[in-house]
Amino acid sequence: MSEETTDDAVEFAHQLFDAAREGNTEFVLTAIDQGVPIDLSDAKGNTLLMLAAYHSHGELVAGLVERGADVNRLNDRGQSPLAGAVFKRADDVIRVLLAHGADPGAGSPTARATARMFGIDLIEHVGESARAEEDDKGGEAN
Repeated sequence: MSEETTDDAVEFAHQLFDAAREGNTEFVLTAIDQGVPIDLSDAKGNTLLMLAAYHSHGELVAGLVERGADVNRLNDRGQSPLAGAVFKRADDVIRVLLAHGADPGAGSPTARATARMFGIDLIEHVGESARAEEDDKGGEAN
C-alpha cells in the first residue's frame, strides 16, 4: 500500500469518527454496509458505537448495534458505551444498549455506578425497552 493510500485511509477513518460524534447516521452506516469494520476504533480505543453513544445519537447507536457492534467493548480507559450514555443521560441510547445486551456492570466506572451517582434507574430503562419492543411487534404491554 502506498503512503498516499495509507494517508487516505487514515483521513477517511478520522471522518468516520467525526461523523459518529456528530450523529451522521447515513454516512457511518453506509461505510459499515460497504465493509468498514463495525468495531473500528480510534487511537484511544473508542469505537464508532462508543462515540455515538457518548454523544447521545440514538438512531446511529441503533443502526450500529443492529449491524453487530459490540455493545460491551471498552475503550482504553475501561469505559463502556452504556456508561457513557448514562453519564450523558441519553435515555434513548441507554434503552437501545440495554435491549441489545449491554452489561451494566462492565467497565470502570460501571454504568450501574454512574447511574447511582446521577440517580438514574437502569431497571426502568430495561422495562421501557421491553415495552417498546412489544409495541413494535404489535403486542400490548402489561
